[in-house]
Amino acid sequence: MRLLERDDAGGIRLTKDLPSNRVPPYAVLSHTWGPEEEEVGYKDLEDGRAASKPGYDKIRFCADQAGRDGLKFFWVDTCCIDKSNSSELQEAINSIFRWYRNAAKCYVYLADVSTCKRDADGVPSWTWAFQKCRWFARGWSLQELIAPTSVEFFSREKARIGGRNSLEQMIQSVTGIPLEALRGNPWLPLLS
Repeated sequence: MRLLERDDAGGIRLTKDLPSNRVPPYAVLSHTWGPEEEEVGYKDLEDGRAASKPGYDKIRFCADQAGRDGLKFFWVDTCCIDKSNSSELQEAINSIFRWYRNAAKCYVYLADVSTCKRDADGVPSWTWAFQKCRWFARGWSLQELIAPTSVEFFSREKARIGGRNSLEQMIQSVTGIPLEALRGNPWLPLLS
């Protein structure tokens, strides 16, 4: 597993491939992908072009939030996996659930949810956008919701909307995932 590391000067760099028994505590970013040419890939980090791409903003957000949470390391799927290496890509696909489960924090960045919009009474109107956001329509959302112990949702402005626990009723309504699974016991509904 390869992670991103925030250095003392605020720079971001890739770690070497870490053996599974030597992985430090880390955060993980869950997000929807933009156009491929805007996302930061493994090669972009290696070549020093990462900061010039629009997708770097999500990586910087993850680094900053992880730092606020006392974490130096974090994982982002677009750039921690060398997708040109077919064996590494296959290993990543087979390991992603475990990588999310072992993360200290999972940050869900919702590019299509704004906390700045307000209704006629001045109340933030992000709840409707949250329930309709693209993130819930992705194939990976189920595992990214139930695997980590801590899941926190953030708006496009990088404002914390809430956690999996505080938003569980809304999440259950949108996804149909049983509350028991959202609360950390994914197998209970299957056994009853």
